[in-house]
Amino acid sequence: MLGRDICGHWNDAIRREWLVTNGLGGYACGTIAGANTRRYHGFLMASLRPPVERTLLVAKLDLSVDYLGKSYALSANEFAGSMVDPTGFIHLESFAVEHGIPVWRYAVADALLEQKIFMARGANTSYLRLQVLRASAPLRIELKPLVTYRDYHSQGRGARPFRAIPGPDRCTVEAFEGARPYRLAISTGTYTPADIWYWNFLHREEFGRGLDALEDLWGPGLFSAELTAGQALSFTASAEAAAPAPADDVLAGLTGDSQRLIAALPKSAPEWVQTLATAADQFIVQRNGKSAAKPAAASIIAGYPWFTDWGRDTMIALPGLTTVLGRFGTTAAILRTYAAFVDRGMLPNRFPDAGETLEYNTADATLWMFHALSEHLEAKRDPDLQRDLFPTLAAIIHAHVDGTRYGIKVDPADGLLRAGEAGVQLTWMDAKHGDHVFTPRIGKPVEINALWLNALEVAVRLAGRVRNTAEKRFCQGLLKRAGDSFARFWNEDRGCLFDVIGDDGKHDARIRPNQILAVSLPYCVLSQDQMRAVVDTCARELLTSYGLRTLNVDDPDYATHYTGNSWERDAAYHQGTVWSWLLGPFARAHHRVYGDALRAQSLLAPIAQHLATACVGSISEIFDGDAPHNARGCFAQAWSVAEILRSWVYLERKIVKP
Repeated sequence: MLGRDICGHWNDAIRREWLVTNGLGGYACGTIAGANTRRYHGFLMASLRPPVERTLLVAKLDLSVDYLGKSYALSANEFAGSMVDPTGFIHLESFAVEHGIPVWRYAVADALLEQKIFMARGANTSYLRLQVLRASAPLRIELKPLVTYRDYHSQGRGARPFRAIPGPDRCTVEAFEGARPYRLAISTGTYTPADIWYWNFLHREEFGRGLDALEDLWGPGLFSAELTAGQALSFTASAEAAAPAPADDVLAGLTGDSQRLIAALPKSAPEWVQTLATAADQFIVQRNGKSAAKPAAASIIAGYPWFTDWGRDTMIALPGLTTVLGRFGTTAAILRTYAAFVDRGMLPNRFPDAGETLEYNTADATLWMFHALSEHLEAKRDPDLQRDLFPTLAAIIHAHVDGTRYGIKVDPADGLLRAGEAGVQLTWMDAKHGDHVFTPRIGKPVEINALWLNALEVAVRLAGRVRNTAEKRFCQGLLKRAGDSFARFWNEDRGCLFDVIGDDGKHDARIRPNQILAVSLPYCVLSQDQMRAVVDTCARELLTSYGLRTLNVDDPDYATHYTGNSWERDAAYHQGTVWSWLLGPFARAHHRVYGDALRAQSLLAPIAQHLATACVGSISEIFDGDAPHNARGCFAQAWSVAEILRSWVYLERKIVKP
């Protein structure tokens, strides 16, 4: 729980954010101070074509109360020129995230008012619930919604022909002809219409990113009610045709879902790990199917507030978000969903925000699917999934041997997997600005080949289980050849692995974290001494409290901070910036070579502190390379949560109990 020492200070309160989601790709998020600092902040960010077509409908709710003859504004806004008005955060006594639900408690005189914000699962509906916990007289509550209708990557500027169709306790907002209408309602109280534009809200985070930072919002009126001690009301904003479910029923359901996820953890799990189990659910979404015959399927949002679902992120995150929590049906559904999109032996890298053209520019997403499936089958007997997906896996292996997009092909000379061509980014180090690729890594990247070995080993095992002798022998031959050739990655001079074996015979000897995956993945052909040397090198050169740097600090291309305009940020993305998801593989690799599960698990402990900063209750995508390693990028990242969570659980099960 955050107290007044954080909540009551503007700079501290606006740096901490909150997030709730609806399982469709829609969400609500903001700062604990109440001011929107990003174009992505909002009370109702609807996903009109799940999980994409995200459209901001209700930007925020401004809350004020009249009590004992005085008025108190409990919200905050920042306008152009950095003017802050009102400053309601000074009344914020505490903020916490309980079972994934953000909870504010405002103290005014002797009254205490509790606010919760949440969303209905499977609906574009947001709720604000207010309850008077303590008061010696009635409080008059006033809620002023500020609305818009825009794509979440844009800003709304200038007056537009919004109109509100009124009712006694609600209104329906129509932004323009053809726009989806959305409804605002209060459970008890009245609605008073208005038609007021508010100008020049400042989104300071966008300004810092070198982007347009101003927004104009429309006020359709005021919702008001009177509450006494113990009484509660709810406000809803919904883009659904059906009436919203009762707020208390939705709240109870969300709490129950969180409790079930926590129950799947070892009983020894500390509170911060329980928080991650609840956060894991935020990334699982429904996805429209490829045809009317399959209208919906399952996927994973890579990160909030701006990513959609990505193949690579989904497959890396899947074991930690679902399998480790016993959500085997969800794991299987997601694997089936993605298997249906395999084309020329490749998974799509990204589903676009708009349009239907899939992007297949990834050399690793498909190989991570073998790992995700293997983790699932080791945890849960699933012969139907194994049988159904094996033909797809076999086709993937053959496509990689024969060659597929972007030069991805097994080199017949050594059996290793080669990938890449000019102008294309194929590995997870995929920063690109215009036509410039910052880390092209053309040739034979180390983690791609570690994944290739693991994919072949999984294929060998599954071929045996489905009694496909021919495929088993084929994959065994490939595994033997590639396994023998993996020794080419050993850099004797630096005592670690080359990052890329180049087509021109030149090897990239820069120290990057990709080599840690060769040790953390289940199948490893390195000797024990080599594995230890890789772990020690990554610990010495790359390890921070929140993850691994993407380049060691002595490299001339090392970037100290992930800041500046889009070019500067893209240039730093994989040139020293810390990635939190890599902390999980590092901890598992450390345990593999040193055998001390408790020591390895302690490497994850700083994340507990991070959960009270940035997006409270979740893990950021990246951090600055230099101390104090400020959080950057997406404030809630799927593979960050997943890899920390599953690594903690994995190591907890390895600890010898007294």
